[in-house]
Amino acid sequence: MGAEGHADGTVGKALDVLDMVASHGRPVRFSDLLTQSAYPKATLYRLLQTLTHQGMLTLDPDTGTYALGVRLVRLAHAAWAQSSLAPIARPYLDELARETGETIHLAQMDLGQVLYVDKRNAARPVEMFAQAGKVGPAYCTGVGKAMLAYLPPDALEAALARQSFHRHTPHTLASREALLAELQAIRKRGHAWDAEEHEAGIICCAVPILSRQGRVMGALSVTSTTARTTLDALGAQAPMIKDIAAKIAAEAESWRFPEQV
Repeated sequence: MGAEGHADGTVGKALDVLDMVASHGRPVRFSDLLTQSAYPKATLYRLLQTLTHQGMLTLDPDTGTYALGVRLVRLAHAAWAQSSLAPIARPYLDELARETGETIHLAQMDLGQVLYVDKRNAARPVEMFAQAGKVGPAYCTGVGKAMLAYLPPDALEAALARQSFHRHTPHTLASREALLAELQAIRKRGHAWDAEEHEAGIICCAVPILSRQGRVMGALSVTSTTARTTLDALGAQAPMIKDIAAKIAAEAESWRFPEQV
């Protein structure tokens, strides 16, 4: 579908523009956005004006650059409190971090991708991609595969259609067929691995956070490095990770969450 025929109309186009501005990670000029955008110049300018008037973007008159607006900060705080597992899970992440001494990640599904909503650093922190607020691929991360494995068929198909299957490392599952086989294995053993599939040297054991009805709420992982431990050693902690995930799920049952995919 062409840019002018966006299935979600003006709202969809505006959200596309917000995503574009956010993807730069810094204030960005109109000319840079126009190069990246599929929208005509006049359409892009109109959308930027509307978003700026609504406080979703700010325009620096001195530099002529656009940045995300403070209204988004207010909305983000509201979303964090109402739709994120993070406020509920905080004490349980602390507990798991104390018990393992490793990095703990809490994630939810965001349009077929992984949104990291909270993190606890290891006793000896390691630099890695996953940080709270970042979005990562689902097909090659432990938390992503843990969630994909328990999605209902229609939701799984929608999520699979959004995977890039880019080969990040020699260990990445870079095809739909390889991923589906791995998801079947995850359902059998009850937990997922990241066996250096997203970043070299980074490994994890992850479990889904499921409601009583089996709905995927999120995922929880214990992450380390190949220099520090092994997948087998992380796997030995799977029962403890599952127990913590069950506690989070039980407390979250009374909350209302948006659809995850």
